[in-house]
Amino acid sequence: SGDEVWEVPYLPIDPADLGRTYEAVIRINSQSGKAGIAYVLEQDHGLRLPRRLQIEFSRVIQAMTDATEEEATSKQVYAAFEREYLLPSEPLELVDHEVHASEKGTKANRTLTASIVWNGEAREIRGFGNGPIDAFVDALRRDCGVELRVADYSEHAVGKGADAAAVAYVEGETADGEFLFGV
Repeated sequence: SGDEVWEVPYLPIDPADLGRTYEAVIRINSQSGKAGIAYVLEQDHGLRLPRRLQIEFSRVIQAMTDATEEEATSKQVYAAFEREYLLPSEPLELVDHEVHASEKGTKANRTLTASIVWNGEAREIRGFGNGPIDAFVDALRRDCGVELRVADYSEHAVGKGADAAAVAYVEGETADGEFLFGV
């Protein structure tokens, strides 16, 4: 680059001196931490995972790379995320839902009707709450016997413009104190 002194402590030479550019390389393997995995998902796939989800998902990637004894590519990391959080799985799959506003002034001002598959069986459930998630949790409790408390919720756009998709992260706590994520 023409500078007399190269002052980047972790690179012995300036890549420009060899006709190259500096490109950050994040290697994902069984020793990888949550930050590297989260960085790859954000940079390459637009997902900004909450910290506790980063911790949970890093265990999935560490187990996967430990089993294969190879590094994981960005595509493999996303495929694992998709399998773990986005694809339908037992015992619950949300097929469709509708939310309607109830009477104003009531505490539970949303009614949710959802079509689900519960343990392989198609069902319709109905719940009430102050919003769609609260109403869905109420429907799971009423119709499926699932005791769940929402511990955290966040969402963000993925992409830009009017047709941008969105992602929501819900952390739930079961009656026995286990924390689980839905995306």
